[in-house]
Amino acid sequence: MARAPSTSTKSSELSAPALLWHPEGGAVRCDLCAHRCLILPGREGVCKVRVNEGGSLRTLVLNRLVASSADPVEKKPLFHFLPGERAFSIATAGCNFRCGYCQNWQISQYPREFGGLPGEVTAPEAVVEAARRSRCEIVAYTYTEPTIFFETAEAVGRLAREAGMKNVFVTNGYLTREAVERARFFLDAANVDLKGFDDKRYRKTCGATLRGVLQGIESLLAAGVWIEITTLVVPHVNDSREELLSIARFIAGLDPNIPWHVSRFHPDYKMRDQAATPPSTMELAMECGREAGLRFVYAGNVPGHASESTRCPKCETMLIGREGFTLTAMRMRDGHCPSCGMDIAGVWTP
Repeated sequence: MARAPSTSTKSSELSAPALLWHPEGGAVRCDLCAHRCLILPGREGVCKVRVNEGGSLRTLVLNRLVASSADPVEKKPLFHFLPGERAFSIATAGCNFRCGYCQNWQISQYPREFGGLPGEVTAPEAVVEAARRSRCEIVAYTYTEPTIFFETAEAVGRLAREAGMKNVFVTNGYLTREAVERARFFLDAANVDLKGFDDKRYRKTCGATLRGVLQGIESLLAAGVWIEITTLVVPHVNDSREELLSIARFIAGLDPNIPWHVSRFHPDYKMRDQAATPPSTMELAMECGREAGLRFVYAGNVPGHASESTRCPKCETMLIGREGFTLTAMRMRDGHCPSCGMDIAGVWTP
């Protein structure tokens, strides 16, 4: 992940009109994420990058990129969306969650941890041109939470779509229906982090509600966005069989073809004293996915695991071979298994 220069500004030095809000008395109500913050004059929302200035909601991170990099789309991870293609990935600082195990906390939590805002203002046209030069067919909004830099994502996303590129979010799923309604005009796919299935723990660990995330996932699906879901399996947090099975059953209830990525936790940020997820727990998570009826379950952060490759749920033919983020084989024919003809859910052609 490439990072922009570590220059930083105070909130008052940089702001632009925000989308998705309405006035409410002397305050403003943000309609972008499920927090729906009521923000008093001169105050910021939970994300720390949207502020009430004189009765209007302003964003402090418009086009202010802290990261840009060309990655394999498999790194998002998206395994059933244009496999083998490259994604030009961008981010601004900030997040509407405060997860204690965040692996990009230096930028997602920058406003909370360090104050000010880092980054370099980059025009949307320049982002799309950089993606083109990098031979990317996809623009990804990732590393931090794309919801909080929605104005940038929408501007870049619409230009990218005009240029024939696809757009993907890597998101915590905390979008409102209003945000999804706007996003559907440029957004093609999303990998959503479903961090657990216990509301009390969601509130404690992330500062958010489980219901808001589940509604966000449902809204994205209803809007026709291709969805894959990731769960970072954290020891003593969300690694019980009961909770893993609850997550898997929720996903299967939406659509058993939704890929579920169960990812291995590594110590970081405020949970550096926590042990990494043992292999036995990863196997338990995959077993829960299969028990719930999910057709595609993948283990993440476990190099060389057999589940890296995609197999036909019906006849077990290996369809897409992977080693890490590299494709080693592509054997599908027009989205179908070449052996039994089963239709394999996904987006396989640009």
